Amino acid sequence: MTAPDPKLLAAIRVVLARTSHPGNIGAAARAMKTMGLSQLYLVDPAVFPNSQADAMASGATDVLANARVCATLDEALADTVLALGVSARRRDIVAEVLTPPEAAERLLGEAQAAPVALVFGNETSGLSNEELSLCQGLVTISANPDYSSLNLAAAVQVLCYEIRQAWHGRERWPQPEVEGATGDEIEKFYAHLETALAELEFLNPGSPGKLMLKLRRLFSRTRLAREEVNILRGILTAAQEAKAAAARSGTHRP
Repeated sequence: MTAPDPKLLAAIRVVLARTSHPGNIGAAARAMKTMGLSQLYLVDPAVFPNSQADAMASGATDVLANARVCATLDEALADTVLALGVSARRRDIVAEVLTPPEAAERLLGEAQAAPVALVFGNETSGLSNEELSLCQGLVTISANPDYSSLNLAAAVQVLCYEIRQAWHGRERWPQPEVEGATGDEIEKFYAHLETALAELEFLNPGSPGKLMLKLRRLFSRTRLAREEVNILRGILTAAQEAKAAAARSGTHRP
């Protein structure tokens, strides 16, 4: 039997958003390294680097040293083709809800083509609606309903373990069906969509939030391919040009 491809694990990043305690960053790095993952991204951490993080990493300081610190979650996910948020709440924000084993299979399959990510939120508040809207799916860890609070590093450990188990379980993965659009390409599409809908007077530019959140959810139910994003943006551009042409025609009408 051929050994599993280590490049797949290298294409999976663990993203910690707005982490409050540096010790949790170190413990998460340790959890990752024990399962062979190394790509740690930190979004606006309260304190980092820090000696407490180093102490809790317990030998995984190389993961901390190579961690990438980003100002925003958009930046951390810009080149990924799949981002799964880990949360027990807000199922109404993200259409697809996966178990940890299902998430591991999806991530490893997509990692053959491009980087993918698991996104964890703040220790106290978890992932915000805005952060979840940047993810294409939600992962929930089954826990005691009377006490479902899971330490951040423990949650990272559960997901990394499932990834390693799935990675060891097979030597080949089906190729992704489509060339997925990256996070950056999808966010540019949403920005274009919001601008176009405002220009077409379909969207109130003063309060676009609710409609745009519903549209994000609609599009997240389908896996947007790069070609599809280009087509959709072409349609938006054509609509904007038609609106502008009609306005010019109306201005010069006798």
